Amino acid sequence: MLRAVRFAACLDYAIDPETFAAIHRLSAKIVNVSAERVRDELLRILASGHARQGFELLDATGLLEKILPENAAMKGVEQPPEYHPEGDVWIHTLLMLEALPGDCSPTLALGVLLHDVGKPPTFRVAPDRIRFDNHVPIGMRMAEAICRRLRLSQEETAHVVALVEHHLQFRDAPRMRASTLKRFLRLPKFEEHLALHRLDCLSSHRNLEHYEWVRAKLAELTEEQIRPPRLLTGYDLIQMGHQPGPRFTEILQAVEDAQLEREINSREEALKFVQEHFPS
Repeated sequence: MLRAVRFAACLDYAIDPETFAAIHRLSAKIVNVSAERVRDELLRILASGHARQGFELLDATGLLEKILPENAAMKGVEQPPEYHPEGDVWIHTLLMLEALPGDCSPTLALGVLLHDVGKPPTFRVAPDRIRFDNHVPIGMRMAEAICRRLRLSQEETAHVVALVEHHLQFRDAPRMRASTLKRFLRLPKFEEHLALHRLDCLSSHRNLEHYEWVRAKLAELTEEQIRPPRLLTGYDLIQMGHQPGPRFTEILQAVEDAQLEREINSREEALKFVQEHFPS
């Protein structure tokens, strides 16, 4: 059934009416198929260059609500028109799927598919506008559950969850402290975070201001500025009289923050910083 949808979407042909009716009638049986086979067909649809057509067919055949009820729940969930003039959460997601390149990675494709998965359960109409309170942390938990259900690897699951977690942070980038910004820019596979943000903007308000700002910062900062060599280790703290424990993380992060803020630049300065701020 999934393969029929994939072939129809990729080859741009209509499924025979009797076959279509049979798929719709038997769609509930898709849950009897192994998660791995369902995952593989979904990923092929997502990376086909025809992802929107594929997911519209999944919806029309009744398969979507059986394998991805969380995405089916997006239909009819309104969004603030000032940020999303394109329509509801489902339409927004379809527009992003439509723009996915055919050679995209599975994790980027799933990040696009699931980045707003937390919106349906958090939808509310406030006095000022439509709101989705805490949709990111809720979406992260939902995305993790979906990835595990589809038997993705731990590494792939963690990255998809990270894409959901950070997809709204671009709007805060110009106001971030230097240390916070550099940690953001050095997220694993940051190019996928950037690509998702671009698709998100182009499929809604079409304002790429924050996308371009972050790209300019990436071009401006060197690799060493974003990922400078560590100035101190836990062994250095022991030598200074500190006892091993959870406080080590606090101290070493404070040292790295100061380094990323360019307040300290050498081992000697780092040692002095610890002595002043964290006396043993």
